[in-house]
Amino acid sequence: MAETFAVKLEEKCYYPDPRCKATAWTPDYTRAYSEFLRDPEGFWDRVARELDWFEPWDRVREWNYPYAKWFINGKLNITTSCLDRHVAGGRKDKPAIVWHGESGEKRILSYEALHREVMRFANGLSSLGVEKGDRVCIYMPLVPEQVVAMLACARIGAVHSVVFGGFGPDALAMRINDAKAKVLVTADVGYRRGKTVPLRELASEALAHAPGVERVVVLRRETPAVELDPDREVDYADLMARAAPDCPAEPMDSEDPLFILYTSGSTGAPKGIVHTCGGYAVGTYYTTRHVFDVKENDVYWCTADTGWITGHSYIVYGPLEVGTTVVLAEGTPDYPDPGAYWRLVQDLGVTIFYTAPTAIRMFMRVGEEWPAKYDLSTLRVLGSVGEPLNPEAFEWYYRAIGGGRCPIVDTWWQTETGMHMVTTMIGEAMKPGFAGKPIPGAVVDVVDRTGKPVPPGTGGFLVIREPWPAMLRTVHGNDERYCAYWNTIPGCYTAGDLAVKDEDGYIMVLGRADDLIVVAGHNIGTAEVESALVSHDAVAEAAVIGKPDPLKGNVIKAFVTLCVGVSPGDGLTDDLARHVRKSLGPVAVPAEIEFMDRLPKTRSGKIMRRVLKARELGMDPGDISTLEE
Repeated sequence: MAETFAVKLEEKCYYPDPRCKATAWTPDYTRAYSEFLRDPEGFWDRVARELDWFEPWDRVREWNYPYAKWFINGKLNITTSCLDRHVAGGRKDKPAIVWHGESGEKRILSYEALHREVMRFANGLSSLGVEKGDRVCIYMPLVPEQVVAMLACARIGAVHSVVFGGFGPDALAMRINDAKAKVLVTADVGYRRGKTVPLRELASEALAHAPGVERVVVLRRETPAVELDPDREVDYADLMARAAPDCPAEPMDSEDPLFILYTSGSTGAPKGIVHTCGGYAVGTYYTTRHVFDVKENDVYWCTADTGWITGHSYIVYGPLEVGTTVVLAEGTPDYPDPGAYWRLVQDLGVTIFYTAPTAIRMFMRVGEEWPAKYDLSTLRVLGSVGEPLNPEAFEWYYRAIGGGRCPIVDTWWQTETGMHMVTTMIGEAMKPGFAGKPIPGAVVDVVDRTGKPVPPGTGGFLVIREPWPAMLRTVHGNDERYCAYWNTIPGCYTAGDLAVKDEDGYIMVLGRADDLIVVAGHNIGTAEVESALVSHDAVAEAAVIGKPDPLKGNVIKAFVTLCVGVSPGDGLTDDLARHVRKSLGPVAVPAEIEFMDRLPKTRSGKIMRRVLKARELGMDPGDISTLEE
């Protein structure tokens, strides 16, 4: 990781309508943050009491560095706060999910209907032998059944592991095997940009290398229906039809695992981040309600996929705990045309819109005439997630989409944090390029290598100083990787991002400090892409870097040395791209591949990616004393 460095800050402020602040759930940020610092446990105790629990907790927090427990001995099931309490409390007929499929399908599930679907599928999973603590892998397109499967696992105490439907069979098999999944839930196909994605075929390839999976549940979408293997596969609809309609929620200890979600690491295999039932429920509920300022009549749309942490926290659990109406849309921002998102905002009356800077930059490129075709006047809150929102994109988003009247919450957080940690709370002054300040509930700082705070205008490492409810509890099967988060900088959780603070305490996130590449909001580990390249018969060694891109934030560039006797011709570049796509999925395909005679290495044999990056970007490579001549 780099040392601290000076950053030139050019600041501009936008002030929202005072009515936003007056009606917000957190109307006075300074007061709320001071109250949190004065009594952190009392702060989280009050939030937790807004959810449903079977048994109350003895203590709010237990902190034995670097291990935390939250709401000790409390018993709950997150689905009772997501579903049962709304059905019993007057929201049973309120739309919980409004779904638009890419092929034109539309479905609305009320809270009562979603509750019923979840209980049936939970019983269906139980009939397949799934018990509390078992792992279930979910590899599906963005359809309501994916949300049903997640909640059904939580209902019976099974641990779900959702794998993004854009990943290929190798990535899926690795995640299935690491989690030791007993059942896989998938679909015959997904639809993307007018094309069919053969999910069941890809899953079958993965299962050839994942012998631990006993049964596969297949949602059949195509007509005529694909024929299933009667020995291992079961039809989703058939499973639902024969399942009993009532399934009491399994009481879970606050510290029982809720899910495992894999995120790419800077080295080695992807990390299975473990989140638990109680703290995660409290953290996602609080941040959904207060950061987005969700009100009873809001229509909320987060454009992420549920295969990522954004989908877990801010499509499924947080919004359903709050009891809002959630929009799910299977399509992409520019299909069938660049008005696709804005047409949905207009047609559904979306009030809260949460998307990625990549999408915003794509919209900027095609011009303001597309959003101008539609009535976006229902929008009242805009959000950004996945990577830093650059000032130019902020300005365009604020003007062209929000009409200069909508607060923008640019959120910084991670798979590991489970919940928002830094943003500009509704009603506070917004500074383009700055995510904002730590939310009430989080203690975030910018420090040097020793953990000492750096002065304003000085770049350093973004860290979290105190535990928070939705924090990861471990890395599945590898507690050492968990401890590394807390041991890199003394006394702090090290996020792996570089950042800078201004005089007012606003934080600007500058990007990754390690070998993780953020492509269009997706975290891609260099090691995983390099392994995929090296698995090709023609490749001897490979190194990949992130290269700045005006649309995606970064793209992947690969440097490859070939095996003796192999020359870079006859379509080898395209073949390597296809090979990575097949192994890891399209999101990990290098945009560029350069063939080299040798890669820069240390004397101990470690590839020096920063030298490659410096050469590519025309920068000083820094200290190269360890470079092998």
